[in-house]
Amino acid sequence: MRKGDLRSERQAKKEKERRKDDSRISSSSSPTSRPLQPQNLSPSLSSPLRAAPRASSAATCAALPDGEIDVAGDAKDKMLKSVQATQESFNSVRTGRANASMLDRVEVDYFGTLTPLKSLAGISTPDASSLAIQPYDLSAMALIEKAITNCADLGMTPSNDGKQIRLNVPPLTADRRKEMAKLVSKLGEEGKVAVRNVRKIAMKTVDAMLKDKVISEDRKKTLDKSIQALTDESVKKVEGMVKVKQEEITKV
Repeated sequence: MRKGDLRSERQAKKEKERRKDDSRISSSSSPTSRPLQPQNLSPSLSSPLRAAPRASSAATCAALPDGEIDVAGDAKDKMLKSVQATQESFNSVRTGRANASMLDRVEVDYFGTLTPLKSLAGISTPDASSLAIQPYDLSAMALIEKAITNCADLGMTPSNDGKQIRLNVPPLTADRRKEMAKLVSKLGEEGKVAVRNVRKIAMKTVDAMLKDKVISEDRKKTLDKSIQALTDESVKKVEGMVKVKQEEITKV
């Protein structure tokens, strides 16, 4: 064999071996090869991610039987709002001192729409016996004065200097104090009626759930008792508020 042919054969062998090596390297990095397993990871981190389970309603509030409405919870919220509304009404009743809340129930006929006075003007108390009303729109001044004059519960006559309205809060006479005390009693009765109306609606809802077999007789008795307890508590709060307000009015 010639030297040239021998050299060519050796080069062919080397080229063949190099190709084998390249093939082994490429196969080890191929996408079909088994992926490397993560090292030093806890099972929770190396395992596939799963969506966290949604918290059950029992974890956030008292569990209720299927189909049952939270009648007691709804009644409690509505009774609380009725008590708060009654307190707001009391704030508008005159006592011996000037208070911006005295004007809370005044509504102004503003371009055909009854609008709360506090939405049309800023109200302040320069001293213990007067109120200052600063209209946001000076053209509404006459309308505001008319609304105040027509509010019989106030018993005050407004005056203005072209920029603001002033109200002098006269001391309450004995007769006027009695009138205000009666007004508070009336507002208190309205508050108790509102609470009892909430109870009435709640009781009807409970009866409907029993009729539809959503709750049992025993569950109905439990709900009725709970709703009545809420009613008694709310009525007692209103009665206490009436007493405090009347004492405030009659105190000379």
